[in-house]
Amino acid sequence: MLKGKTAIITGTARGIGKATLEVFAENGADIYAHARKETPEFLAELARLSKEHNVEIRPFCFDLTDNSAMKARVKDIAAAKRPVDILINNAGMVEESASFIMTSAEKMKSVFEVNFFAQMMLTQYIVRLMTRQGKGSIINISSIAAIDGEPGQLEYNAGKAALIGATRKLASELAPFGIRVNAIAPGIIETDMSGKIRRELKERILERTFMKRVGAPKEIAGAALFFASEHSSYVTGQILRVDGGM
Repeated sequence: MLKGKTAIITGTARGIGKATLEVFAENGADIYAHARKETPEFLAELARLSKEHNVEIRPFCFDLTDNSAMKARVKDIAAAKRPVDILINNAGMVEESASFIMTSAEKMKSVFEVNFFAQMMLTQYIVRLMTRQGKGSIINISSIAAIDGEPGQLEYNAGKAALIGATRKLASELAPFGIRVNAIAPGIIETDMSGKIRRELKERILERTFMKRVGAPKEIAGAALFFASEHSSYVTGQILRVDGGM
């Protein structure tokens, strides 16, 4: 489905990002795989997937809060004159759940920096490349937390809600350049992040979910594949809930 396309995927070392890396490689995409650190284990995994699926997978490593490093890596892509067809803003962070009155300003700022501002800066750099091509698909990984508003973790919920607002705004602004922008709002997915959700909250959410189970990272990757492919060529500005029927 993605043969001949090049994707940038952030946060590919684990969880949803890793699953998306695998699914996109299986579907023929060449990939810039982002991680915060370029470890031997990470490079070995990229080499394995590249060989197994006969695609090019390059490391794209930097701390999302280091704007200079981010800009330098994007310049490397531009210098190589390779088109960027797909950007998936997946990387993010979550802190232990706390009430609003117990959450420091520093914590709010640090989470928002990663979950929103860093994503927008990378998007801005990549959009400059996509506008020259006259095409592109941007996929933001938000969360049902941004929509349903369970108590606690205001900084996480607000950052993911900002991504939804940005998705709708950018969809209208970038459509004239042939760039589509959509978002996915996952429910509870079996990742390291979901381990930070309080047990009683997780049980309450699953109780009111039609499918009564936690989702798998590859189920989110499948939705991303749809948005990245030509099967969604007339879809933009949409927020797709992948939550088991909450």
